[in-house]
Amino acid sequence: MAREMIRQGGRSARIQAAVHEAVDTLSSEVERNDLTVPMIAERAGVPPSTIYRRWGDLSELLADVAVRHMRPLTDPDDTGSIANDLETWALQYMEEMSSKVGRALLSDVIRTAGEAVYSQTCCAFTYEQLDAIRARALLRGETPYDTAAIVDRVVAPIVYHILFGDRGLTPDYCRGLVTSALADIRG
Repeated sequence: MAREMIRQGGRSARIQAAVHEAVDTLSSEVERNDLTVPMIAERAGVPPSTIYRRWGDLSELLADVAVRHMRPLTDPDDTGSIANDLETWALQYMEEMSSKVGRALLSDVIRTAGEAVYSQTCCAFTYEQLDAIRARALLRGETPYDTAAIVDRVVAPIVYHILFGDRGLTPDYCRGLVTSALADIRG
């Protein structure tokens, strides 16, 4: 967890933005394993002690940057039905998280599992997206799902296979997860 709460304005925000930008830029120039706090600090124009004081270590900083990139920018697509909304969302999630960038972001968050703030934040993003689909379904008069059950039945297998690479994820596999989860709801 960040050592110091970062305020949303002023010098603190400018420093955070500069450090995040330095991480983004350097990540495209050097291998992830070659990134160092001094390298990032130099690029951001801050002393390394600033990074250590605010983030503690490199893994915390990378997780903080990953969380910023993992925040959804829009609500899930509204396709007109709970099944199509959830399927569309699951396919997009699988595509984004299984990409090279998505895998790196997941890895950065997972590396800080002892500091649950980053993983909890990413989890909250997922729940917000799924809750939005659920709320739309309720407004349409459809049978809603339990969001936690969808996380268990759809999201968890996708993330597991991405992290452990034990199978190639396909759209058909993701569609099957959604179909199976929704069929159980409808009983």
